[in-house]
Amino acid sequence: MKPIALIVTTTNWVPTARLVVALVNAGFHVDVLCPTSHPVNQTSAARRAYIYQGLMPLRSLARAVVAAKPDVIVPGDDLAVRHLHELYCRPELYSGNAAELRDLIERSLGSPESFSITQDRAAFMKVASEEGIRVPETCAIKNWQDVENWIERFGFPTVLKADGTSGGEGVRVVRSSAEARSALRKLQAPPLMARALKRAIVDQDTTLIWPTLFRRRPAISAQAFVAGHEATSTVVCWKGAVLASLHFEVLHKSKAAGHATVVRWIDSSEMSTAVEKVVRRMGLSGLCGFDFMLEAQTRNAYLIEINPRATQVGHLTLGAGHDLPAALYGAVTGNDVRVNPPVTNNNTIALFPHEWARDPKSEFLRTGYHDVPWETPELVHACIRRSRKQSSWYGQKDLNRETAMVTQAGKAPVERSAAAR
Repeated sequence: MKPIALIVTTTNWVPTARLVVALVNAGFHVDVLCPTSHPVNQTSAARRAYIYQGLMPLRSLARAVVAAKPDVIVPGDDLAVRHLHELYCRPELYSGNAAELRDLIERSLGSPESFSITQDRAAFMKVASEEGIRVPETCAIKNWQDVENWIERFGFPTVLKADGTSGGEGVRVVRSSAEARSALRKLQAPPLMARALKRAIVDQDTTLIWPTLFRRRPAISAQAFVAGHEATSTVVCWKGAVLASLHFEVLHKSKAAGHATVVRWIDSSEMSTAVEKVVRRMGLSGLCGFDFMLEAQTRNAYLIEINPRATQVGHLTLGAGHDLPAALYGAVTGNDVRVNPPVTNNNTIALFPHEWARDPKSEFLRTGYHDVPWETPELVHACIRRSRKQSSWYGQKDLNRETAMVTQAGKAPVERSAAAR
């Protein structure tokens, strides 16, 4: 009998749909708790989909767990992680056995002692530092006086971050006191009602309603600036041990503080060691991501953040030890991992639809591996519609033309040797 994975996502993030397909290919039955407009609903990959209700998130999560009876839960975004942590502490919302619910969440995410640390940027950096990992100085910030004290010590540029944000949304690199003051005010402010209503009405996303009504303000931290290139790791871990990993250097982003659109697969012993230390110290399980900065002059890897969830590259299958869906299947079932052949031997990967949406003429779409899910054409079409932000008048001819553009953009990709990894 196939194991059941429940994917929990509160956003319409396309990579979550890619992960669903990858987990199905690895041998799982996959159920999904997601918004009604999520692109995974355009595919037949998920066995069942349950509606995520932003106004009653824990109850909708509890109902999905009861219905799916999963062997493992995989959160697809940071808010989904927080919901799982909250449900762990409020099992009375669950109609089944509370002990079984807690065991399931702990099996899926790891030690509950680590839950609060993964949600607190400053606390996480302290743990990493205690493990001897190279990290930039980081400090919790409560007010402008704290920011001024920080600037006196570290100067400019410096980085301000808001807890509970992702995709660069809550990160500001500031280069003056005026920029720092403005960034602090914006990062500490609860979501505007106009923004929350727009998300609810236009995007059918009600996740900002409660933070807006209750005027919830995120915790802020300051982090010393590291000049260099961004890098990212994503792993499958189980009971504090890393089972499979992928390490990438970020070559291009959607915007300065946005998500990666082009990455290069790299072999970094320093990143591997850092991730293994954190996973072991915190007793983590499931899919996790870690962000680094590779210092410009030395290439030293500074760990700057943890993402205790699936990230946008988690679906990639790149061979033995680098196939996360297969590793998760092996951990859940106890079976030997079936090694899938790499999807490419090209180190450079252009992530679809992000790089194509950023620049349809990007050289990386031709010289790198363009990660288009051709085996799921309905998902390709959904991604194109979403990227172009078209409404109902967007017809089949338009869709066919855009699909042809994607095909042409990724035509005859250059397969480079993987020997450098």
